[in-house]
Amino acid sequence: MAQSRAHRRTTSKLERFSEAAMRWTGTDAAFAIALVIVVVWAMLGPVFRLSDTWQLTINTGTTIVTFLMVFLIQRSQNKESLAIHLKLNEIVAALHGASNRLIEAERFSEKDLETLQKHYKELAQLARAEEDVTESHSVEEARERHSTKHDQEKRRAS
Repeated sequence: MAQSRAHRRTTSKLERFSEAAMRWTGTDAAFAIALVIVVVWAMLGPVFRLSDTWQLTINTGTTIVTFLMVFLIQRSQNKESLAIHLKLNEIVAALHGASNRLIEAERFSEKDLETLQKHYKELAQLARAEEDVTESHSVEEARERHSTKHDQEKRRAS
């Protein structure tokens, strides 16, 4: 039990630190500091005769910052993506007539997603053909309505 509390405290501290780092690195102040560092480094070039050590300082610094930023950016992306998926899942679950099969669609295989995309393209084409893009239907309902209307128009024409 004590171990899990310590783990929670550590996780919480790490989470708070990474959140603060993510927010700060996207600020104007962070950009200004990075810009000042690069300008100072460039101005010191002639002083150090553009030596290998002078070049190594900026290379090492930028490599370390890049390495750490990869993980911060990925963490931020994962969190944002999860939040968006949860919000979309809530909307899909709450909307009457929405297809619940789309809840957690991000877990579908690439092939399943491509199949769903084809269905929704077809649904959009059927809606455009009927000139009623505001009404909501499943692909199956849209096909049925489209073929019914098409049959009725054929009968009227003959």
